[in-house]
Amino acid sequence: MSASCAVTPPVRTELFSSSSKRSIFPAQICRPRNKCEISRREFAIRGGIVASGVSVMGTSSASQSVQGSERLAFKPEGYNFWEWRGHKIHYVVQGEGSPLVLIHGFGASVFHWRYNIPELAKKYKVYALDLLGFGWSDKALIDYDAMVWTDQVIDFMKEIVKEPAVVVGNSLGGFTALTVAVGLPEQVTGVALLNSAGQFAAESRKREEVDETAITKFIVKPLKEIFQRVVLGFLFWQAKQPSRIESVLKSVYVDSTNVDDYLVESISKPATDPNAGEVYYRLMTRFLSNQSKYTLDSVLRHCPHDEVPEAVNKAMLDWLSINVASKTSSPKALDI
Repeated sequence: MSASCAVTPPVRTELFSSSSKRSIFPAQICRPRNKCEISRREFAIRGGIVASGVSVMGTSSASQSVQGSERLAFKPEGYNFWEWRGHKIHYVVQGEGSPLVLIHGFGASVFHWRYNIPELAKKYKVYALDLLGFGWSDKALIDYDAMVWTDQVIDFMKEIVKEPAVVVGNSLGGFTALTVAVGLPEQVTGVALLNSAGQFAAESRKREEVDETAITKFIVKPLKEIFQRVVLGFLFWQAKQPSRIESVLKSVYVDSTNVDDYLVESISKPATDPNAGEVYYRLMTRFLSNQSKYTLDSVLRHCPHDEVPEAVNKAMLDWLSINVASKTSSPKALDI
C-alpha cells in the first residue's frame, strides 16, 4: 500500500444466495495506487472510484483529458441485436481476449460506456447490452421487476458470450450484476460494481395482504391508476425533452464536463419509441409502490465510468490483470 493511501477494512465483504450460501466477493481486493480518501460519504458527494472501501478522486486534469480519449462511435441505428423471449435486445461487442460484460444503469444504454469500451477492448473482449425496456432494446409491455433483467443477462451470457466472464454493472446494472453472479456462478469469474444501486424488493418476501373493500377495488384503485397515468404521462413528456435531460444529467454528474450532445441523444432517442411512455409508467408505478426499497435519487446519483473514465478504466484494468488473469476458481469483486 502506498504512503499516500490509507485503507479501512471493507464493510461489505460477502453476498450470499439464500439457497446456496455461496460468497461472490473476493479473497483479494484491488488497491489503486493513486491519491486516496477514506470517506465513502464524501466520495458519493464529490465523485471518484472506490475499490472495496478505497476511493480514488478524479482531478480536473483527468476530466479535461477525456476529451481526447477514444470514444465508441454513436450509431443511431444501433450495433448488434439478439432475440430474447420474442424481444429484440441491443448489444455491442468489441476486442479479443477474456470477456467482460457491461450492464448500464437506470435510463441509460450501451452508449453510457462510450469511453470505457474502446479502452477495455484493447485487452479484453467487451460486451455491453441494453436491458429490456432501455436504450435500443425493445420497449416490451411487460410487468418489470429486477429478476427480468437478471434472467436477460444470464441468458445473454449463455447464448452470446458462451464462456466465463467478468460482469461489470453501474447503478441498477450493479444490482443486476450481483444477482447474475448468484444465478450463474459457473460462468461469472468476477464482479465489478460502479456506484451500485441497492436491492429491489425480493419476490419471495410477500407482504401481508389485507382484504379489499368494494370501494377500494372499484373506486379507489381505478381513480389512483388514472391519476398516476396523467401525472406520469406529463412527467415522461417533460423528462424526454433534450433540454430537460441535459439539466438532469448536469445535476447528477459530479463533474458535468462530459454531459454533451452524444450523451443527451443516447438517452433522448430511445424515449421516442411508441411504447416508451408505457414502459416508463410501468417502471415508475413499481417504484412508487415500493418507495422504501428503491429510490431514484439513489439510483441516479453518480456515474464514475463516464465522469472520470481514465481513472475507472485504470482501476478496472489493474484489478483485472491482478485478480481475473490468475484464473483461480474463487469469484472476485471490485466495488467502484
